[in-house]
Amino acid sequence: MKKIEAIIKPFKLDDVKEALHEIGVSGITMIEVKGFGRQKGHTELYRGAEYVVDFLPKVKLEVVVPDNLADRTVEAIASAAQTGRIGDGKIFVSAIEAALRIRTGERDDDAI
Repeated sequence: MKKIEAIIKPFKLDDVKEALHEIGVSGITMIEVKGFGRQKGHTELYRGAEYVVDFLPKVKLEVVVPDNLADRTVEAIASAAQTGRIGDGKIFVSAIEAALRIRTGERDDDAI
């Protein structure tokens, strides 16, 4: 099993969710986060004073999928989230050792 974490622009959430649904990914966890990478934030004007906004709003998605679905999941997220501009986000893939569905006791692939 693989855990795929994607940090994307908030307005791309619906597109990514739909792309994942189309390839058969049923469970997604979404967290509203703030951060920055190479774009280093931006400056804004508020009541005549300029200030730096270091942390930009993003959405973090977490998905656990069987190994055979991992590559397709990454491709679906990347194509749906891409705008071609700085700040599109990142995708991280890591191995999951075990999974357990609490309600039924199912384990591993059956649990996801």
